[in-house]
Amino acid sequence: MISRFVIAGWGSYRPREIVTSGDLDLRHGHRPGWTQREFGIAARHVAGPDETTSMMAAAAAREALDRAAWDGPPDAIIGGCGVMEQPIPSTSAIVQDRLGLGRSGAPCFDVNQTCLSFVAALDVAGMGIATGRWRRALVFASDIASAGLDPAEPKTRSIFGDGAAALAIEACDDPGRGLLSVASVTQGAHHRLAQLRAGGTRLRVGEGYEALIAGSHFEMDAFGIFKAAAKALPGVIAQALAKADLSHEDIACIVCHQASAPGVAHVKRLFAPNSERVLDLFATTGNQIAASIPTVLAHALETGAARQGDAVLLLGTAAGISATAMVLRL
Repeated sequence: MISRFVIAGWGSYRPREIVTSGDLDLRHGHRPGWTQREFGIAARHVAGPDETTSMMAAAAAREALDRAAWDGPPDAIIGGCGVMEQPIPSTSAIVQDRLGLGRSGAPCFDVNQTCLSFVAALDVAGMGIATGRWRRALVFASDIASAGLDPAEPKTRSIFGDGAAALAIEACDDPGRGLLSVASVTQGAHHRLAQLRAGGTRLRVGEGYEALIAGSHFEMDAFGIFKAAAKALPGVIAQALAKADLSHEDIACIVCHQASAPGVAHVKRLFAPNSERVLDLFATTGNQIAASIPTVLAHALETGAARQGDAVLLLGTAAGISATAMVLRL
């Protein structure tokens, strides 16, 4: 089902503190230039104590709503964070209150598919618009990857960044605009390749402080993830393009998850000889988990890399292992 909507507004937020590759070289005891050569990261933003998940999300959402200039609250507020601010209540409820809409009654809920959470949330918002349940929806993603990094692991400490982004979408009558297709796959057999074991019911207080600390650090098998993701991406790209009745050449802009420098480079190879259409912000944002894709999309809308009438492909992978391709007509 095609969901007819337009992007009425967008916004993004990057924390105040910038950590450069040179800073990371010093922290990890490496020679100058090692971090950038090894991981392709020049700088990333790190959230301060006052820059919580909901604070960053509300800042991005406020910018999106200001651009949309709606005359009332959205019909739904959907959070798509890779990691929630706290287990209960939903991050979207906290963001609603931060926006001054805490008594508006607008329904709020979160959707989680780790790094693909924003895309999944946008898909749900699109379905709500397509069925007539909502006319306007606010969708956001906000993640503080730095909160779960093991200081003894240079790779994870180097490649992840913090940030938030949001879209305000609105139903329209133009049959050619909106969400044209989605293709998604999950291979749960690979679920141990990337995990954060604490924060839910798996690790409990009774297991002791040390167990909780260990489970609060993000764990990943970088090579295993890359192999599984590389295998899954071509299939979902082909399915999404076929459902939208488009070819590679019809896509004006590819907004991919900034998982790693090799990950973005792999997507560029998939779209050769039109690799320049793949937006690459990894060197200055790092992997922002679920905030990655909407941050790149907001950048594309802000800079004109994606314009009205363009077919845009949102593409990414997530822990699980999952892969999704979504085609939008702006």
